[in-house]
Amino acid sequence: MAATSSLFQPISIGTQKLSHRVAQAPCTRFRAAKSGNAYSPTDIMVEYYGQRASEGGLQITEATSISSTAAGYTNCPGMFNDDQIASWKKVTDAVHAKGGLISCQLWHTGRANIAPLINGIQPLSSTSTPLKGPSPIEGYDFSKAPPREMTKKDMEDVIADFASASKNAIEKAGFDFVEIHGANGYLLDQFFHDNVNTRDDEYGGKSMENRARFPFELIEAVVKAIGSTKTGIRLSPYNYFQDTRDSDPNAMWSYICQKIVDLPEPIAYVHMIEPRFDENLSAEDKIKSLGKETKSSELSLDVFRKILNKKNILFIAAGGFDAKTADEKISSGGADVIAFGRIFIANPDLTKRLKEELPLNKHDRSTFYGASPPSKGYIDYPVFEESGLSTA
Repeated sequence: MAATSSLFQPISIGTQKLSHRVAQAPCTRFRAAKSGNAYSPTDIMVEYYGQRASEGGLQITEATSISSTAAGYTNCPGMFNDDQIASWKKVTDAVHAKGGLISCQLWHTGRANIAPLINGIQPLSSTSTPLKGPSPIEGYDFSKAPPREMTKKDMEDVIADFASASKNAIEKAGFDFVEIHGANGYLLDQFFHDNVNTRDDEYGGKSMENRARFPFELIEAVVKAIGSTKTGIRLSPYNYFQDTRDSDPNAMWSYICQKIVDLPEPIAYVHMIEPRFDENLSAEDKIKSLGKETKSSELSLDVFRKILNKKNILFIAAGGFDAKTADEKISSGGADVIAFGRIFIANPDLTKRLKEELPLNKHDRSTFYGASPPSKGYIDYPVFEESGLSTA
């Protein structure tokens, strides 16, 4: 079953309009280039996002650093210096030239970082407990670079960096929205999850209010900087990535969603990841594991969707969707927009292919996180030709 009309109905997002419900999910691709002491978008990144833009379509960028100490990886772009801003402006211009909208996903990796990548500075987190296993530097385990539990001053500095990067994105780089990365075990998620946030102050512990305090101070600062209608957030209640295991995700993220609803003005959107999706486990194994590990009886984003509906906040769902399951999700009211990752990587004209029920290119996983040359598996996927010979 191919996509039907539900994916191709218009809908409002913030103060703007989408002409369809097919969004490009944020996917880290490691194609930024060193510029001074930081990484900036490249010309092939301009082409990559421009290829995937469509009239009235939404794209969400790869995670973009708010400061020089925020990202624990090389070749990830930032939004904190003039060169980065100018380079991102080329991206937004390319997307807008095709009538599309684009959101800049901003992040701080927290303990998913190591000192050698940030000029010897100790990483920050809600906790002093390091991640398990190897770091991005071969032969260097995270245990060799444990994070430092954030102080109030650290929180104030990170909040200021998020607000500044948000203003850079909207006012200078030409983005339509900013997406706060509050998912996948990165800094904000390190405060949300009770197995990570073991603090004993007003910012942690078993109290849901405490664990949400710093993230919401940050959200409120971003809203103040750029406005609620330009602010979105990504959340992953059932996440396992980066050693996260919350004991009762439905309770915690219901609390988070209610706090979003209680903000003075509704934000533009909330973007969540399906419980079945996992970087390592199959969908079946992920659900089985969740069933054993959590107090939450219902494993579904519907729990959160219902809360956000109180303010009609646009809801984006992501996580292994195809044409059939995406159509079903929209048709049933489970989401307003579906974000596609892997199949959007492999199909720059994905919106057209879904609408016209055309076959899809296959993705090359080996090129997801960098390749040689960088264009491989990035800007060389073919668009559909009438002959049908474009599928790889």
